[in-house]
Amino acid sequence: MQGFSLELVVGIFKQPFFWILIICAIFCEIFYKKFRGFMGEFWLKKELSKLPSDKYFILNNIMIKSSKSTHQIDHIVISKFGIFVIEMKNYYGLITGSEYNDKWIQHLGKNKYYFNNPIHQNYGHIKALEELLNLDKSKFISIICVSNQAKLKTNAKNVINIDYINDFIKSYKKEILDDDLYDITNKIKISNIFDKNARHNHIKNIKDNINESKKQEEEMICPKCGGKLVTRNGMYGKFIGCSNYPICKYTMNIQK
Repeated sequence: MQGFSLELVVGIFKQPFFWILIICAIFCEIFYKKFRGFMGEFWLKKELSKLPSDKYFILNNIMIKSSKSTHQIDHIVISKFGIFVIEMKNYYGLITGSEYNDKWIQHLGKNKYYFNNPIHQNYGHIKALEELLNLDKSKFISIICVSNQAKLKTNAKNVINIDYINDFIKSYKKEILDDDLYDITNKIKISNIFDKNARHNHIKNIKDNINESKKQEEEMICPKCGGKLVTRNGMYGKFIGCSNYPICKYTMNIQK
């Protein structure tokens, strides 16, 4: 019986179809996140293309350099009603977080996964555009767009699913931008960085910064100011905050 089982196993290993399945499984594991990200960007881009082209100018995958760093911006919609700066997050499951939390949580069953607050990330993008276009911050509207597979539980009104992105943009009806939309669009286009090495370095710097922040958190050091992280009691239970509060308002949830 054991010999028969061994022969059967050996026979399976000799089948080309078996190895094709193994290779496909490995590729799925490696590229699944990238594929989800690609599809999220694809559907959002397709949805934005439905906006009236005479009122809204759409730019996708823009990278610009500010005086401090480079910024990769997923989507920009330029209109008389403001400049909408869109950060796409292709998460699924339940997403929770406050506008002021440094970390948000993705809930998948009983598991929790922490990620940086995308509102803070998009704030940096807007500051870079303010500098580039020499426009006041009141001319910009931040939007965090999440895949339709995600259920959102947050107090931020500008965090929405893809299906509602155009309705949200169209809800802004007051004209606040007097500048020529063509000039603004072209200025961003001209400043767009296409160089592959620059884009690669941008991604590498982000990963390095995330890893450094995680290391500091593990050592109970505040990634923002270098102060000591301490456990505090809040309205919704215990959390970790900076000992330099209120000067530094860095917080993170206690991971269970």
